Amino acid sequence: MTSEIRFSADEKAILVDKLKLYFDQELNQEIGQFDAEFLLDFIGEEMGAYFYNRGLQDAQTMLESRIESITDGFYELEKPTEFRR
Repeated sequence: MTSEIRFSADEKAILVDKLKLYFDQELNQEIGQFDAEFLLDFIGEEMGAYFYNRGLQDAQTMLESRIESITDGFYELEKPTEFRR
């Protein structure tokens, strides 16, 4: 199941503005609206999956850590008995 990452028009406008600002402040180059939108689409299509997958990996690592913590909590609550696991 693959789904395309989509942004609303307002979200896309914010991202385009960030690209334009970066070009202006860091590269001392002006980039037009059309070029910034084109660049954003290119970055999303060509590199977006890498960032998306890293986010999923980070979320999975965090979830595994939380589950391990909960499991440890169960062992701490367990009362000693003569039963063995």
